[in-house]
Amino acid sequence: MEKILDIVEAIAHEKGLKPENVKEALKTAFIQTAKKIINQKFAFEAVLNSQTKTIDLIQTITVVADDDERLQDEEIAPAYISITEAREYDDQVELDDQLQIPHDLEEYGRTAASTLHREIEYHIQRLIEDDIFNKYKAKIGTLVTGRVTRVDNNNATYIEVDEVRAVLPMKSRIKGEVFKVGDHLKAVVRRVNMDKENGIQIELSRTSPKFLEELLALEVPEIADGTVVVEKSARIPGERAKVALISMHPQVDAVGATVGVKGVRINAVSQELIGENIDCIEYSNIPELFISRIMSPAIISSVEIIKDENGEAQKA
Repeated sequence: MEKILDIVEAIAHEKGLKPENVKEALKTAFIQTAKKIINQKFAFEAVLNSQTKTIDLIQTITVVADDDERLQDEEIAPAYISITEAREYDDQVELDDQLQIPHDLEEYGRTAASTLHREIEYHIQRLIEDDIFNKYKAKIGTLVTGRVTRVDNNNATYIEVDEVRAVLPMKSRIKGEVFKVGDHLKAVVRRVNMDKENGIQIELSRTSPKFLEELLALEVPEIADGTVVVEKSARIPGERAKVALISMHPQVDAVGATVGVKGVRINAVSQELIGENIDCIEYSNIPELFISRIMSPAIISSVEIIKDENGEAQKA
């Protein structure tokens, strides 16, 4: 336990964690160990000692009169000390002072050392999981690439993505797709959960419209840099899709840029989607015009927008 702060930088570097977070995890580990070894009801504080590179464990306790009733209450008594007993530690102490009693876990033997070791491992692991959880929570709706490690009896596909394992449920696969161990595939992060029993659970999807949009951004530089914006998209996965596009630059044709020369860009996306037919249209904020474009190649003679009493278009 000596010079334990020397390992902070090593842990932070090895696990990719922030040193300050590692320090807080170590402090928590010390406090939890003290509660388990010394007394669960004691109030402990862990203080970083930069000179000795150790963590000082301090019990904080309130000084009260010798006849204070709180000393007789088993539930709260550990938080208080009589003034007579307190003056054995500090003869200058007064009523209501906060007495700080140092504890050295090394004095509690091997049990304390092994408990502290387990607590440090536990809290560092929680830090790692929290870091991964937050990282992938921020990636919801974005594209990831991974390697298939297993396909279970329910046809759920398990994929290794960087340092975590994600699952692609059968419902989120494009109809007709078959994967085997070792295959590499792309998908978007659909959902991220974490609980004590199962740890981090990451669900992927290849059927969401967002997957189509992410693939387009991968193939079309104008979408990736924001020159062309995907305003709306809809899919029947593996069959057909509609993508409404807006150009943010007057000299850039949104549809032409997305389709590419001889369809090379849109065909690359379609190939990833098992031949899904992708129809690119120019978005318009004029509903009648936009609907006409959506319905193309059908010839539309007229479009009527039915509005409610507030003047807004009614939903079907």
